[in-house]
Amino acid sequence: MTQVVEYRGTGRRKTSVARVRITPGTGKIHVNRREYEEYFPVETQRLQLTLPFSVTSTTGKYDAIITVAGGGPAGQAGACRHGIARALLASDAALRSQLRGEGFLTRDPRMKERKKYGQPGARARFQFSKR
Repeated sequence: MTQVVEYRGTGRRKTSVARVRITPGTGKIHVNRREYEEYFPVETQRLQLTLPFSVTSTTGKYDAIITVAGGGPAGQAGACRHGIARALLASDAALRSQLRGEGFLTRDPRMKERKKYGQPGARARFQFSKR
């Protein structure tokens, strides 16, 4: 029985969480059991998803199976990118400098600011009336 080599990475962005599994293969990428071109119809999101592969010159060398949940399409694409970068790092530690240099290993900390009580939004205030 042959051993299937599998590398895992977890990516996060905003409120999205992506669990990524990469295996040596031909470059197929599936997101939530669908082709990534079908799941992410916007070209910029598809480009963002494949950036870690192109920067490390590993395009077409790994198959990726991604399960992503939470947030919207932009956050999910960012989470997938983060997870792919972490999985590539697990597969080959020599890729760290390339991935770190492009900022793919850094978790983007920006989150939506919470709404404050007694106000209509996070920063918005009700109109002030002097009289």
